[in-house]
Amino acid sequence: MKSWFRGAGFLAGTAFVLGMASAAHAADAKRGQFGKLDDGTMIETVTLTNDHGMSVTTMTLGASVQTLSVPDRDGKSDDIVLGYDSPAEYLADPQYFGATVGRFANRIDKGRFTLDGKQYQLEINDGPNTLHGGSQGFDKRVWTIDSVKSGPTASVTYRYKSVDGEGGYPGTLNVTATYSLGEDNALHISYRATTNAPTIVNISNHSYWNLGGATANTGSMDDLLTINASAFTPVSDTLIPTGEVRPVDGTPFDFRTPTRIGDRVRDGSSEQIRYGHGIDHNFVIDGEAGTMRRMARVEDPDSGRVLEIWGDGPALQFYSGNFLDGTMLGKGKHIYREGDALVFEPQLYPDAPNHPNFPSARLDPGDTYSNDIIFKFSTADE
Repeated sequence: MKSWFRGAGFLAGTAFVLGMASAAHAADAKRGQFGKLDDGTMIETVTLTNDHGMSVTTMTLGASVQTLSVPDRDGKSDDIVLGYDSPAEYLADPQYFGATVGRFANRIDKGRFTLDGKQYQLEINDGPNTLHGGSQGFDKRVWTIDSVKSGPTASVTYRYKSVDGEGGYPGTLNVTATYSLGEDNALHISYRATTNAPTIVNISNHSYWNLGGATANTGSMDDLLTINASAFTPVSDTLIPTGEVRPVDGTPFDFRTPTRIGDRVRDGSSEQIRYGHGIDHNFVIDGEAGTMRRMARVEDPDSGRVLEIWGDGPALQFYSGNFLDGTMLGKGKHIYREGDALVFEPQLYPDAPNHPNFPSARLDPGDTYSNDIIFKFSTADE
């Protein structure tokens, strides 16, 4: 199997290409609270702010992004991530708003995989498949705050221990999620994991972005999207990769130049679009996995906000919010509907354990899983 993991020393050779803040400025980290679960567990928050109008609040529930505010072209800041007003709503909803998803992000066919000759059966929670680690994946767990730092770069590190057998996965996994913010208006996310037995790992962030605002009355279908991918992985009618890696040429999945999203997700002539009710597909990012590179860029013409997605993984799952069905009351009792927001998940390929031709999701004792992601914000006139 192909593998892009480099062992415990991998991070040393992976420098972020987007510079962190200089010592002339100070970013701030402040602890707070979001409320309690029914059992009395307090959900803690950490808010990171900089001197350029950007702030992000993360929380211990799911090591999630709860709010992220950034200025538009006129300098007006809005929260641009979908979410809820209480912890209970996050627990009740399967949409994974802002969450860290794992132990295996994305889908596994029929919840089965084989490792060292032994077959494992995971919980089925998405049609016939397992999605994002099952109904009690990392997004539904309460993480602990490991460290909080202010300074030129503000950061918070969350920690979670996934015990052997949790969700059906082998091995005890120790996981950290670090969120960092400097003066470059870029949110850096670093995922790390180690195991005491062979297992599979694929961790990513599942924030829903509406660059017009989380409670805006306009969706994201007019946004202009570029994805630096020359190929994608087609899926079956249950959204499991067939194993093929197909060129994007001549398909609705060709986003190599800026393209209005709504023009592609409504293309019913494509069987792949019909399967996903829009786009919910894995894009094979150009360039070498293990190197930080720009994966995608999305621009909202109305607000002028621009989001760039950077990562060092091999692929990017792009989901166009197809299953937001109008039944969810989000922040401020705003109804979330199809196409209101976009999800970009830098990660491994879906169902990787069942496709030997895909980059491997295997993690062994002594190695360190890593996934580094950057969400960088600017405006179109910059």
